[in-house]
Amino acid sequence: MTLPYRHRRVRLEVDTASAVDAEGRAVTVRQSLRLGRIAGISVGLHWSVVVIMLLLTQGLAMVLLPQAAPGRSAVLYWSVALVFAALLLLALLAHEFAHALVARHYRMPVRRVTLWLLGGLAELEGEPPTPRADLFIALAGPLTSLATGLVAGAAAMGAGLLHLSALLVAPLTWFALVNVVLAVFNLLPGAPLDGGRVLRAIVWRVRGDKRAGQRAAARAGVGIGALLLAAAAIQIFVQGNLGGLWLALIGWFLISAAGSERTDADMRDVLGTVRVADIMSAPAVCGYDGQTVEAFVTLVARQHRYRSFPVIDFDGRVTGAVTLARLARVPREQRDTVRLRDVQIPAARLPVFAPEQPLIEAARAMMSGTGVATPVVGGGRLLGVVSDNDMRRALEMAQLGVPARPEPPTPAEPPLSATSGPPSQP
Repeated sequence: MTLPYRHRRVRLEVDTASAVDAEGRAVTVRQSLRLGRIAGISVGLHWSVVVIMLLLTQGLAMVLLPQAAPGRSAVLYWSVALVFAALLLLALLAHEFAHALVARHYRMPVRRVTLWLLGGLAELEGEPPTPRADLFIALAGPLTSLATGLVAGAAAMGAGLLHLSALLVAPLTWFALVNVVLAVFNLLPGAPLDGGRVLRAIVWRVRGDKRAGQRAAARAGVGIGALLLAAAAIQIFVQGNLGGLWLALIGWFLISAAGSERTDADMRDVLGTVRVADIMSAPAVCGYDGQTVEAFVTLVARQHRYRSFPVIDFDGRVTGAVTLARLARVPREQRDTVRLRDVQIPAARLPVFAPEQPLIEAARAMMSGTGVATPVVGGGRLLGVVSDNDMRRALEMAQLGVPARPEPPTPAEPPLSATSGPPSQP
């Protein structure tokens, strides 16, 4: 099963054996284990891939192989099962890489490819430039799975004609069927499946409106998810087959991801050309990396009703961020000596926005962030911050038809704190 590729504006699309964020929502899958880079693309595994590996291996070793080739040792069954389960994961990886490589052909950067519980995830930066690019990127994955299935099927037929061991013919046949099923399933015309991307591209081409295509794919995705949930209910409650739980999981995921796609389209419509600079809080309330925790709490934190604060150095560059929760973990007797630089979240772990960045991009990035107010940086200096509340207010004002901020303010220079020396920059 794949679940789409993800466009990092931010998007994650799902291919039933591949997971991708359908325009950056639905799920965020972080790599638990990085395997390295292939063609310059980071490849990794999420811990949940262990679950699917165990299920696949168990099904092969305890059901399929003993039925196809009875009388063999358990060690042999499990060894063969492990090999073919690993081959399926490689096939899923190929599916995602097909999306990624075609995307790169259209000059869309690829952040990484991750395998997880429901398949794979290819994270792409930006959006397809044309309906044609959208179509080809979407079709690349299923066509790769279909080709893999056909080659494996031909190999299984050849092995059968040569009367080779059933321990080879049976798992090869299984491998071929799974890949073909994945290809067909992923071509169902609903978001966030690849077929939903195909539908979006077609509507986009015919109507000249990408958002209309996105909404059509989202509606279809909800419908497909509902049908899968209904089928799962029949399996579980009528047939007494608990295998329906897996179908229910997929159906729920499709409904959730499709709903996220619809929300994304609506947000893009209402936010329009709103920039980060239009909604950021400026100047930013912040701390200086050399301040002690005690001085910061007394002079800054207690004076403002925020829960997180950027941290800057003498030159106004962002070095990280602190939260009240992190500060509270510093023992009281050490607060006079521990510096903010010692307890901050490093800047490398923080999303950072540019003032001219479209707000819709920032909104997606914050969904997978650390939960702290996000620094806005221009010219290497901290200009302001954007919080979840800022995002929500901008969306609600846009829905009211009122500009988020009619006249974006000119960012102020960070004030110096007479008590602490370098900033206390709100």
